[in-house]
This record gives sequence, structure tokens and C-alpha cells, in this order.
Amino acid sequence: MSPTHTGVTPEPAELDPCGRKDHPDCGIRDVLDRVGDKWSVLVIVELAGGPRRFRELQRAIEGISQRMLTLTVRRLERDGLVLRTVYPTVPSQVDYRLTETGASLTHLVKALAEWSLAHRAGIAEARHDYDQKHPGHDVR
Repeated sequence: MSPTHTGVTPEPAELDPCGRKDHPDCGIRDVLDRVGDKWSVLVIVELAGGPRRFRELQRAIEGISQRMLTLTVRRLERDGLVLRTVYPTVPSQVDYRLTETGASLTHLVKALAEWSLAHRAGIAEARHDYDQKHPGHDVR
């Protein structure tokens, strides 16, 4: 610890409130971690337009790998936001659609996506200005 450090070192429970099962942030943090991650947001936005097959999702979401898409839809399915339907055909067909709970998120996620698009240029400019003022401080 530096001689100028004046903060109080928090107890482990304060560092990680989910270490305490009765802490109100535990459920919130878990849900926000899921719906706030990059790939989940993009999958939800894509499924807001209706059911999609796996390959349709993969083509629509630029940069997502097959493995990452698989993990993302599984997590969303586990959380009750996406429904995976397997049709008894040869070869079997699978599609993904939002559940009622997942669909209730779409207006929030779309608003976030629209905000991101509207402010993308300003954020890029702010990042550039910051990087010019603070060379060598990589914060990515």
C-alpha cells in the first residue's frame, strides 16, 4: 500500500456482494452480466425480428464465431430468454426465438443499440482525443 493511500480496504463481502446470499445486488448483477454482454445483445436484437435458424443468426451477427454463438444461445435459453425448437425432420432443423420474457427485453436492447449507433461517432472522437492526450495509456 502506498504512503498516500487513505482509503479503507474493504472486507471480501464488500468487494463481492454476491459472496453474501442475502445481498440485493446478487440477482441483478447476474442478470445484467448476461443481457449486457455484447453477443447476447446482438442475438436478442436479431431474434426480435422473429425466429431464426443458427446459420441465419451467425450470418446476421458479424464477427461471432460458431462456438460463441452456441454458448450465447445456450446461456440465453438457460435464462429463459430464448426458446430452442428442434423439428423432427431429416436432417433435423432447429430454430431460435425469444420467449415472452426475452421479447419483453427487446425495446430496452433496441434502445441501447439505437443509442450506440447515434453516439458512435462522438464516442470514437472522444476516444481519439483521450488517446492523443494520454499516449501509452491503453485502457481497452
